Amino acid sequence: MIPQKITEEMTARRRDFHKYPERGWTEFRTTAICAAALERLGWRVRFADEFIEPARVMGRDIDAAAEKRRALAQGAPAEAMSRIGEYTGLCAELGEGSPLTVMRFDIDCVETAESAEPSHRPAALGFASVNAGLSHSCGHDGHAAIGLALAEMLANERQNLRGTVRLLFQPAEEGVRGGYAFAPLARGADHFIASHLGLGLPTGVVCGGMGGFLCSTKFDAEFTGRAAHAGGEPERGRNALLAAAQAALAIHSIAPHSGGVMRVNVGVLSAGEGRNVVPPHALMKIETRGENDGIAAYAYERAEAALKGAALMYGAELAVTKRGETTAAESDEKLARIITDEAASVPGVTGTRLHRRISVSDDACWLMRETQKSGGLAAYACFGADAPAGHHNGAFDLDEAALPIALETLYKTAARLNAAE
Repeated sequence: MIPQKITEEMTARRRDFHKYPERGWTEFRTTAICAAALERLGWRVRFADEFIEPARVMGRDIDAAAEKRRALAQGAPAEAMSRIGEYTGLCAELGEGSPLTVMRFDIDCVETAESAEPSHRPAALGFASVNAGLSHSCGHDGHAAIGLALAEMLANERQNLRGTVRLLFQPAEEGVRGGYAFAPLARGADHFIASHLGLGLPTGVVCGGMGGFLCSTKFDAEFTGRAAHAGGEPERGRNALLAAAQAALAIHSIAPHSGGVMRVNVGVLSAGEGRNVVPPHALMKIETRGENDGIAAYAYERAEAALKGAALMYGAELAVTKRGETTAAESDEKLARIITDEAASVPGVTGTRLHRRISVSDDACWLMRETQKSGGLAAYACFGADAPAGHHNGAFDLDEAALPIALETLYKTAARLNAAE
């Protein structure tokens, strides 16, 4: 049974993280708070600059100095902040030797504005986002809070554990930009567990292992044409807007793949300078997804061909920049069964499911594959949480009753996997 003090602190932390959301690679405040809490509990903490290979970082385009100033202004502990370098996130370890159990908790927010409606509970209770255009509308605030509560429970029972428990507080899951950089930390792990709150399951239902994740590539396409007077000499222009519009239609017309699930989406198209100017610039933000590496490669290659064709048609230059990428992975049944077995006796659990297919993407798949490649077991668990709106919606909120269910299940699972002989 979880001590009431830990549950209350976990809920308070979730609300604090919710109030101060940080987008991918800018989670300086969250990282500093996690580091300070973990070190007080006796965990060995390494900041991301100590282990990240810069070549593995994707989609990082930030003003680190400005983000650090905001983090300090919003209450980040100064001492921990002083030790954070360029990259956010951290790794924390307890114990030594084998077995090695790794658990990942993502910490970034979504780039969407939060609802200010009085019926929205965070707004009504005063913990809605204060950072414009950013909100924890996917539950990562809860994930980070669960990770810290789990760290406290494991630290209190360290004498009953063998081997090593490694907790990863990972940045930039949104846009699948951070997992590849953290994947080497799962190399050689005996067990790897990622988890998520909600995902359409009601509070009380626990799924031990999810699969069906889609490989995905996120990329930007920039068209550069030539401005001209739209009435006086339109023939001198090179219309970047029309090139992008042509490409958008072509991408959404890519033939589906007979081998499995495939998705494409042009999420953003912005272009133009004025109503009487041939548009010289256009930006597109695009994603492709596939059930496996082959289908994902097909979708990306056809999208790239559509972009190049449109650029050629309108005489525009094209630059494509990859912003994020992830692979697919499946949960191992043996580890998923351990999670559901432990969940069955947790207060508040009303049902368990061994496996569930979910056609989304998550960069935890890099860590799952890394674990499985070296012979370890990996699982992606889901803890149901009632919500008034779907994920990535400004009205999203979590039923906080799901937090202690997730915490106790993960604690019991870690204790079982690393029980002292």
